[in-house]
Amino acid sequence: MKITQEQWTRRTFLSTLTGVGTGVLFSPLWSFGNNEIDPKVASIVAKTLSIDTHNHIDIPLNAGKSPSPVFDLLGDFKKSGLSAICLTFAVDYQKLENAGDAYNRFITGLDGIDVLLKENNLSRSMNLKDLTTSFKNKKPAIIQSVEGGHFLEGQIDRLKIAYDRGLRVLGLLHDNDASVPLGDIYTKPPQWNGLTTFGKEVVQECNKMGILIDLTHCSNKAIDDALTISTKPMVITHTSLDTQLGHNEKMAQMMKPRLISKEQAKIFANGGGVIGAWRHLTDTPLEYVQNIRALVDVVGVDNVCIGTDTKISRDANNKNPFRLGENSNQIWQNQEAGFFYTVVEAMLKAGFSEKEIIKIAGGNFCRVFDATTKKH
Repeated sequence: MKITQEQWTRRTFLSTLTGVGTGVLFSPLWSFGNNEIDPKVASIVAKTLSIDTHNHIDIPLNAGKSPSPVFDLLGDFKKSGLSAICLTFAVDYQKLENAGDAYNRFITGLDGIDVLLKENNLSRSMNLKDLTTSFKNKKPAIIQSVEGGHFLEGQIDRLKIAYDRGLRVLGLLHDNDASVPLGDIYTKPPQWNGLTTFGKEVVQECNKMGILIDLTHCSNKAIDDALTISTKPMVITHTSLDTQLGHNEKMAQMMKPRLISKEQAKIFANGGGVIGAWRHLTDTPLEYVQNIRALVDVVGVDNVCIGTDTKISRDANNKNPFRLGENSNQIWQNQEAGFFYTVVEAMLKAGFSEKEIIKIAGGNFCRVFDATTKKH
């Protein structure tokens, strides 16, 4: 049975969700933006520390070049049902022409996110304790990420600067080579036979410092090199199996180099890694969940997470800045509920248990995040 929010009274809630706990009723992360809520879905959303491990936001990266956008970050969070995101940005979308460009864009991006978080009374979570505290306090959590180590420009000491600014997830590579390359990118012909000497040094320093390494965009050999070197578990935040190609042949051809083979997924999971399921090549929530199931069947339920590669928030000054599929709450056509509500409902229909959903939605990522960041 589904009921409207107007009918969702305290008495109805307590009688329907016996054993869940009255604290769920007051969670700001479960009841916004949905006209109808399945009680079981609402229950799971409320009790799950759910994390999108790869979520973007549009922050100006060139100081003084454009006005800062205005986001309804809290409203979009509440609609989504998510508890936290790894909020990321990349500095190489526009060509890096001069020495210092990558670093300056990185610092400008962090400055912009500082303003955004201050405006929304939010802060970065530096470790698992911060994450769980935010969840208990019913506040969205932000884990700072960056996609690509371009900002380092060969200077390892910049990792300390980034760490002190709150960086806790580093995507080692992105679409374009850094001025001092870190390794082979999976969409480009190999040049370095895996990670470069500098890339290996960055892996080791991240381990020491408490920065979780994201190996998305790395070639198989670069992944293998990182697994050999790293003393901490790592993540691949956004990919899917290369057997899950969807229905759009043109899109599948473009995306296939970015997908992971069953063999490589097993190698990575055997090293303790967690793999994030992508929203690409899925036309419906059920197809997305089928991609999650395919990963689980290969690497096990303890080694899969969610990493949409979408944007949770849109510029409030622009009503429709994103195409279908780019916004976390509007990934699929005719999607009415927020992202996590939609996915939980589809996972239940696909036969996932509540325990499995909680692991995939956040528990698995929390485990590797804690293993990297604790005692730092």
